[in-house]
Amino acid sequence: MTTVLIADDQAMQRFGFRMLLESQDDMTVVGEATNGTEAIRLVERYHPDVVLMDIRMPGLDGIEATRRIVAAGGRTRVLIVTTFDLDEYAYDGLRAGASGFLVKDAQPEELLSGIRAVAAGDAVVAPSLTRRLLDAYIHHLPTTPGPPREDARLSALTDREREILTVIAQGWTNTEIAERLHLAESTVKTHVSRILSKTGARDRVQAVILAYDTQLVAPTQS
Repeated sequence: MTTVLIADDQAMQRFGFRMLLESQDDMTVVGEATNGTEAIRLVERYHPDVVLMDIRMPGLDGIEATRRIVAAGGRTRVLIVTTFDLDEYAYDGLRAGASGFLVKDAQPEELLSGIRAVAAGDAVVAPSLTRRLLDAYIHHLPTTPGPPREDARLSALTDREREILTVIAQGWTNTEIAERLHLAESTVKTHVSRILSKTGARDRVQAVILAYDTQLVAPTQS
C-alpha cells in the first residue's frame, strides 16, 4: 500500500486528489496539508511514501518544504503537482530534491502512474516539460565546456555505469538503453540501481542533475 500526503492550499483540489487516490486499491491518503509548514509536520508524523506537493501556498511554499523534507533524510519522496507549467518551478523543485513534476491538467492515469513510479524510486517529469527543462538547464551550467570534473561520486562508477549514466542524462529510457547498447533490460535496471547507490542519487532525476553538474554530459545549445 502506497501512503500519500496531499499538500495544497485549495480545498477542492485536495478533495479531488483524495477521491482519485482512494479509488485505488494500492493507495491510501494519510493526511492533508494546507501549506509547507504543515506538510513538513505531517511528514514527520506519518512518514508517507509520497507527498503530492503544490508550489504556491501561503507561508512556506512547496519548493522550500520539499527542500526541508528531502534534507531530513527520510524515505518520503516528493511529487510536485502544480497549476503553473513554468520551467523555473520545475528546475527549482527538482534541485530541491523532488522526484517528479507534473501539472494539474495531467490525466488521472498520469498522476496515478507518477505516484507509483516515484514510490518505487523512479522519477517522473511531465512530458511537456522534459525537453524544455533540459534546454533551460543550459543556462545554469559553466559557459566553458571541459572534461568531466573530478568527483568522488563519478570515480566510483565502472566504465559501463558511467556510459549508462551519460545516456540516462540524455533522456534514454531503460528500454532504449537495452536496445541501443544490446543489453537485457534486467541488466540495465541493475546498472541503474548501482549508479544510484554509488552516487547517492535518490532517483534518476538527481542522477541526471549530477551528470550535468559534473559536466559528464554537455548539453546541446540550440
